[in-house]
Amino acid sequence: MNAYKEAIEYLYTRLPMFTRDGASAFKKDLDNTIKLCSALDNPQQKIKTLHIAGTNGKGSTSHMLAAILAQAGYKTGLYTSPHLLDFRERIRVNGAMCEQEFVTDFVQQHKALIEDVQPSFFEITVAMAFDYFEKNKVDIAVIEVGLGGRLDSTNIIQPLLSVITNIGFDHMNMLGNTLAEIAGEKAGIIKKHTPVVISEYAAETAAVFLDKAQVEQAPIQFASQVYQTKMLLVDQDYLSIEAIDANGAEDLYQLDLKGSYQVKNLAGVLLAVDELRKQGFEIKPLDVHEALKNVQASTGIQGRWQQLSKDPFVICDTGHNEDGIHEVIKNLNNTTYNRLHFVIGAMRDKDLSHMLPYLPKDALYYFSAPDMPRALPSDLLRKEATAFDLNGQDYVSVQEAFEAAKAAYENGDLIFVGGSNFVVAEVLADIAAKSEPKV
Repeated sequence: MNAYKEAIEYLYTRLPMFTRDGASAFKKDLDNTIKLCSALDNPQQKIKTLHIAGTNGKGSTSHMLAAILAQAGYKTGLYTSPHLLDFRERIRVNGAMCEQEFVTDFVQQHKALIEDVQPSFFEITVAMAFDYFEKNKVDIAVIEVGLGGRLDSTNIIQPLLSVITNIGFDHMNMLGNTLAEIAGEKAGIIKKHTPVVISEYAAETAAVFLDKAQVEQAPIQFASQVYQTKMLLVDQDYLSIEAIDANGAEDLYQLDLKGSYQVKNLAGVLLAVDELRKQGFEIKPLDVHEALKNVQASTGIQGRWQQLSKDPFVICDTGHNEDGIHEVIKNLNNTTYNRLHFVIGAMRDKDLSHMLPYLPKDALYYFSAPDMPRALPSDLLRKEATAFDLNGQDYVSVQEAFEAAKAAYENGDLIFVGGSNFVVAEVLADIAAKSEPKV
């Protein structure tokens, strides 16, 4: 085992990890992160940052803004979570993942600090990201919130701009049972005198953001009130979106992120770019257009209505809460196919009543369980799904379910992979392993 693998194994096994352990790994304060960053000489205070929160859309928004800033010539850091295939996906500069040597050295140099503070997996990765961005002298770093906002480890930064995307039902056991309560947690990233962009105006949550912004004396704008965005068409290469600004000026954007939900995200991205320009960033219109056409290549983002193959026709999407599933259904309705094969899995702590009722009843389901303790056993998932007239077989693993779907596939069908980040991750890993050249 090499040093990098040992370092990653140490982080995975030694530290509480939300993706593995669930709510018990979520620390309800910022103390550990503050201790870690203080010991690292507070790297987060030495870099410019953008802070992105939201139930859905924060990952896409973060990647789009990072792509735009890099296209405009800025050395741009990007911190996101969770990763799908490689831990280093979380920490990038201009799209390139941090080096294995950096991760190894960081863990070895700071093991005593880790043992003393005993942070969660997420807390140490946040501190690691800040340290990496400071050491690499980035011009700006785009920081995606992990969970919530107010108590998220990333919330020790003082950003140039805060962006909050969509608010929906997810992680209610930690964030609240109403949209207003959840919005209150997301609003926790609004800082004093710091502009904030809310991607989507919603009557249920607008007052929460307006009240918090007033308290912090933070200029606030709702992007959907400034930009009218409309999907025109989607083809094999791009999603085309028309955007009309407050002055009536029209523009057409082509995105290589082709999910219909990008229509909402784009408004927030465009308004965020406007705000960055006010703060002195030189971002040409051409930079925005070129970056949006190449987000996947320039940032490495995966799992957002991503076509994995044409024959068989396979698409995956990481949408896994109520709003995310609604967008998945919208995209399925915009896709032509004969029969739908749905490879699905879920976590034990997921409230399935916010997902299963909305899934198509005419699909053939392949119920699976990702290889992790938090996963809901596939037979239990099948039993719950049957109550909503969703029919199919259960399989021990995601790989077995995916292979079964491919075996049943006929020309003109669609295999969709989703329900959980971890189902998507295992299918991506399976495809990557089989595409590697044999030695």
